Amino acid sequence: MATDTLTDVFEEHRPVLMGVAYRMLGRVADAEDVVQESWLRWSAADRSSVREPRAYLVRVTTRLAIDRLRHVQSRRESYVGQWLPEPLVTDYGPTVPDTAERAVLADSVSLAVLVVLESLSPLERAVFVLREAFGFPFSEIALTLDRGEPAVRQLAARARKHVEEKRPRYAVDPGERRDLTERFLAAAADGDLDGLMSLLAPDVRLVGDGGGKAKAPLRVIESADKVGRFLGGAARKGVPEGAELEARFLEINGAPSLFFLADGKPHSLFQLDVADGRITAVYIIRNPDKLVTLAS
Repeated sequence: MATDTLTDVFEEHRPVLMGVAYRMLGRVADAEDVVQESWLRWSAADRSSVREPRAYLVRVTTRLAIDRLRHVQSRRESYVGQWLPEPLVTDYGPTVPDTAERAVLADSVSLAVLVVLESLSPLERAVFVLREAFGFPFSEIALTLDRGEPAVRQLAARARKHVEEKRPRYAVDPGERRDLTERFLAAAADGDLDGLMSLLAPDVRLVGDGGGKAKAPLRVIESADKVGRFLGGAARKGVPEGAELEARFLEINGAPSLFFLADGKPHSLFQLDVADGRITAVYIIRNPDKLVTLAS
């Protein structure tokens, strides 16, 4: 296979490989490393026996991601405070025109679902990602994981049951979510505690991720009263006095998010879960290592 064709084939499937690796690992840099290693394996492989390049590349990427996940899980056990995935820009644009397919991709990469996936074993996570997010048949997943198909079906059932028990069970209109996010920004910018409280569900949860490198709550904050009081002026917490604070709307992990910069440098990312017209969860990412790629 000519070098140009070799590269073209890989680049054609890169979005799928990156999608699998990111959903497996929850970190862009780790996913990119896995995809790069997949390219090295692909470029050195005997491709005369490769009948389906996509299946081969997904198989290699998944196995590499499982190995990487087993390594990083021990690292996350010593993580300071709550761990949230590294935010990923997901403005699919015209590349995913179908509304149903877009909804599946957005849901499978949402912060809430990725947090739940952290509690699965590496094999369960791989089966869930390949089956639920990308629709691979069980026979192909079995080949990818070098497991029997009955075993893969059991893994899939166990993973799906666990995720369904933990994930938010509601469908949210994107316009409603955007509206609530804008109202949240206005209330937070004005320090309007009453306005914030009116947006919060009684059992709202706030999860902050500073990674020990930026100010963020070390434990999950629960209840409207506690979350509202924390959020009063939260956008400026940790901002140097006199610094210019800028807010940008970005589509992150399939949902509208508020990205704050202080004097042009990444400061924090806010994302909301919404149900029945109220905010049910607030995610705040302040770990600078997770925000650096968003600055551009």
